[in-house]
Amino acid sequence: MTTSLPPDFADWLRLREPADAAARSTELADAVRDRLPADRPLVVHDLGSGTGSMARWLAPRLPGPQHWVLHERDADLLTLAGAGRLTDADGGPVTVTTRGSDITRLTAADLADAHLVTASALLDMLTAEEIDRMAAACAGHPTLFALTVLGRAEFTPPHPLDAELTAAFNAHQRRTVDGRVLLGPDAVDATVAAFARHGVEVAVRSTPWRLGPEQAALAAEWLAGWVDAAVEERPHLAGPAATYRKWRLDEAAAGRVEVVLHHADLLAG
Repeated sequence: MTTSLPPDFADWLRLREPADAAARSTELADAVRDRLPADRPLVVHDLGSGTGSMARWLAPRLPGPQHWVLHERDADLLTLAGAGRLTDADGGPVTVTTRGSDITRLTAADLADAHLVTASALLDMLTAEEIDRMAAACAGHPTLFALTVLGRAEFTPPHPLDAELTAAFNAHQRRTVDGRVLLGPDAVDATVAAFARHGVEVAVRSTPWRLGPEQAALAAEWLAGWVDAAVEERPHLAGPAATYRKWRLDEAAAGRVEVVLHHADLLAG
């Protein structure tokens, strides 16, 4: 995967981490515990770890001892991910190894020692072929994928342009980048189908962001990027989108905007 990250991507990950933590499925996290061995230290491979938010959320929910292997292609993000201190559900220290990886090229051999594979906010940035490879590599291990976008956003108050911008944004999510046709909001169905080809059932749970006045900074940052992506995909929307964006940002700053942004968590195996 060769798509470059914006220079402020780490700041975006920090801003969204509390909303991610609030949205992730605790039901599936509890189900993971039942699938893990009780007689040995746990080895967890986290794919596309970013700054390590999935490990910070999940490690304290799982018994120890634990060792996490964080896979990330961006060296700066990997440094941040490896710098924090993690503890397990019993308060014991969690050990961490960082690994520079192109996660779209991982094989079953790369994950051979895993008792659990995880990822967060990842699948919608992959292609169908990449998800097929990932399912093949992960089959045989419990695999928890969190926060895959579904292409639906609900706004309060509504606006006549909401649906058209949503469609434009979803088209942008499905764009072709360096010859890669991204799945965007089709990723959940593609992942369930890919694991099914390996005889692996997948549980899916709804895990929406719910952004209100307390998350105004995140709502404003997300909204700006959402509108920009929609206009990049359909430039004819630039004029009305500029007016829409100003109105929404003014409303968000005043604490009068609520957004439900739909995601799904998946547990395979």
